[in-house]
Amino acid sequence: MSKAELSRMKQPLVPLATLIGRELRNGKTEKPFVKYGQAGLAKKGEDYFLIKTDCHRVPGDSSTSFSVFAILDGHNGISAAIFAKENIINNVMSAIPQGVSREEWLQALPRALVVAFVKTDMEFQKKGETSGTTATFVIIDGWTVTVASVGDSRCILDTQGGVVSLLTVDHRLEENVEERERVTASGGEVGRLNVFGGNEVGPLRCWPGGLCLSRSIGDTDVGEYIVPIPHVKQVKLSNAGGRLIIASDGIWDTLSSDMAAKSCRGVPAELAAKLVVKEALRSRGLKDDTTCLVVDIIPSDYPVLPMPATPRKKHNVLSSLLFGKKSQNLANKGTNKLSAVGVVEELFEEGSAMLTERLGNNVPSDTNSGIHRCAVCLADQPSGDGLSVNNDHFITPVSKPWEGPFLCTNCQKKKDAMEGKRS
Repeated sequence: MSKAELSRMKQPLVPLATLIGRELRNGKTEKPFVKYGQAGLAKKGEDYFLIKTDCHRVPGDSSTSFSVFAILDGHNGISAAIFAKENIINNVMSAIPQGVSREEWLQALPRALVVAFVKTDMEFQKKGETSGTTATFVIIDGWTVTVASVGDSRCILDTQGGVVSLLTVDHRLEENVEERERVTASGGEVGRLNVFGGNEVGPLRCWPGGLCLSRSIGDTDVGEYIVPIPHVKQVKLSNAGGRLIIASDGIWDTLSSDMAAKSCRGVPAELAAKLVVKEALRSRGLKDDTTCLVVDIIPSDYPVLPMPATPRKKHNVLSSLLFGKKSQNLANKGTNKLSAVGVVEELFEEGSAMLTERLGNNVPSDTNSGIHRCAVCLADQPSGDGLSVNNDHFITPVSKPWEGPFLCTNCQKKKDAMEGKRS
C-alpha cells in the first residue's frame, strides 16, 4: 500500500478549537486533579527532575494554572541538566505572546517548546562547558498533555483502556535509522568504539565525542549535528484520565513500556513511582542513575487512578488509524504502535530536526518599523542585520518582504551548523 493511500486512511488530527468547543457544549470544563510521585536511585548522580504544579499562563491568575514535570539525564557532568531544569520553562513562556486565550496558548505551545530548547542550548553553550543532558518536559493544562523531548528519557501514557502509548521518540543512534542518516549527512561520523585489535564494541556513537545520542542540550565538544530540537507530541485525554510515567533510561534499559505500566497499576502515584524503580532494580540491579515520575490525571479527587479494563488486543494498523497520525520516526515503529484507542485524541506531533520546518511561517512581525524579532533568541534587530529563515539570504531595504520567522545572525549560524552547512 502506498504512502498516499495510508495517508488517506488515517484519521486526521483533531483541531484544538473543535475539542474545546465540544467541552463547552457538554459542560465538561472542570480541570482534572493532578497527583504525582517521584522515586530514584543514583549511580553517578547526574539525573535531575522538575515538578512545578503552580505555573500560570497569566501571572497571578489561578484559573490559568498548569503543571510541569521533567526528567533530565545529564552526562559528562551535571551543569547542562541543572541549566536546562532552571531555564527551559522560562524560555517557553517568553516565546508565547502575552494576552492570548487558552486555546491560542495551547496551539502555540509546541513551537514555543522548540524555541525554548534551542535557546536554552545556545545560552548554555556560551558558558563554555561541555556537559550535556537529555530533556523530557511534560506540560499538563487541563486534559491536554504536551510532551517535548531530546535524548532517551521516555514518557508513556497508561489509560483505562489498558493500552500503553509512547509519547516520546528515543534519539539513540543504535536504534534510530533516520537520526543516523541525519548525523552523517550533516558531517558527523557514526560507528562503534574501536578497541585493541580493531574490534568494535558497544553501541553506535557519533564522532568526535563518542555520544550515543543524536539529540541533546549542551555537548558543545561533540558537534552541532547533535541538535537540541525536540520531538513534540500533544494529546487530549478523555475525562476518564490517565497515568504518565516519565523516567530516565535507567528504567527503560530494563523495562518495556508495558512492563513499567503493569508494575504500578492500582496504587497511588507516590507509591507507583517507587514500584517502577523497584521493578527495574529487581531485573538488572543499579547500573545507571534511575529516576521516575508518575503523574495521575484524574477526573476527581480519587487517591488512586482506577484500574484499567482488560486490555484490548493490539491491532497495529487499526490502532494507528484510530489514534491519529503515527510518529514519523521509522526506527521507533515498534513502540509507537502502542496507542490508547478511543481514549486519546492526538492534536499535534512533529519530530523533524530541521529548525525551518519547526518554526513555521505564521510568526507576527512589525514590518513597518524596520525592526524584526528573532524567532529564537527574541532579540529585536534592524532588518538588515539578519536573515529570513525561509529565504536564506540577507534582508536588505530593496529585497522583497520576507516571509516566515526572522533569525538574527547568531541564530542563523546555529541553524546552518545544525544542518551541516559551512559558512
